[in-house]
Amino acid sequence: MSRRTTFLGLAVVTAGAAVTGGFVLLGNGGDAGASGKGGDLPPATAKIVRTDLVQSKTVDGKLDFAQRRAVPSAVEGTVTVAASEGTTLTMGQALYELNDKPVTLLYGPVPMFREMKVGDRGSDVLQLERNLRDLGYGATLYVDTRYDKGTEAAVKLWQKSLNRETTGRVGRGDVVFQPGQVKVVSADAALAEQVAPGNAVLTIASTKPVVRAQLEQTDGALTAKGTKVEVTLPSGKTVAGRVAGTVRPEDESNAEGGTGAQDGITVEVVLDGGVRAASREDAKVPASVTFVSEAREGVLAVPVEAVVALRGENGGYGLQVVRGGTSTMVRVETGMTADGRIEVSGPDLREGLKVGVAATS
Repeated sequence: MSRRTTFLGLAVVTAGAAVTGGFVLLGNGGDAGASGKGGDLPPATAKIVRTDLVQSKTVDGKLDFAQRRAVPSAVEGTVTVAASEGTTLTMGQALYELNDKPVTLLYGPVPMFREMKVGDRGSDVLQLERNLRDLGYGATLYVDTRYDKGTEAAVKLWQKSLNRETTGRVGRGDVVFQPGQVKVVSADAALAEQVAPGNAVLTIASTKPVVRAQLEQTDGALTAKGTKVEVTLPSGKTVAGRVAGTVRPEDESNAEGGTGAQDGITVEVVLDGGVRAASREDAKVPASVTFVSEAREGVLAVPVEAVVALRGENGGYGLQVVRGGTSTMVRVETGMTADGRIEVSGPDLREGLKVGVAATS
């Protein structure tokens, strides 16, 4: 009777699944160095291979754009031009029109918090002047933090180009400052809809493509910033990416058939290659996101079922190395498991050796 008996009490977790029942026990006093012939040979063998082991988890993801945020109206009015979903807007272009007047996108980190006019000073004035200069209205400008007569003249030229009243002042409802060009995600206010101050007119995002994926609460280790991922886009193209962080899940309670915010952790993944990586991809088709939690490159590995749990005083694990008609039990150190294989190491191991594999029922 063979000394290899199935050890059912030990399970090894692989990526996304549990591989069970692979280890076997040696009989009383069995240890490394024991040898056998004939009937002591294993029922099957496998070769030690040198390979990469990767622990991973794959979930569906949604192609989107980073830094979603609402654009509220600063003043009361009627939407006379509705935003067009999917449009990319740059400096000087209208985000929307209110009361038949364009609300212009300008670049800068400081939000529009007041009317700007001659005599004002501040960082908001500085960023306004930079925009006027970059738009080609800087002939009379000295770019600084002062709103002077030169600033007023430049504003009037700009207002004239927009067919607005040339007041020389910039009102709170005239412009919206954003860090850079934006993508219109959705129109929150319809054409001819009246909006009050603070009401969202549209939702915008940066032009940087991201993939949002939902993980379970138990997957917290995969949400760490910088965790490597592999994304299969709707077209079938595979690109590398990394976790940028977690975001608040979208509230779907108002959507048709929605059930409200979902349990779990929503992770935002940035793609290597930026905008070009997601060019012409259909955002309505799910992407596939594979999170890599651990990877070991170029290690020796065997099927999990080949590892033997050694009984006796020293314990540990071993492999039954088969050479011709004989076998020898060799003590090994075990490491990471993935996809049914387990990392093994030891001075007596080399790639290509045959090892015994436990019979499976």
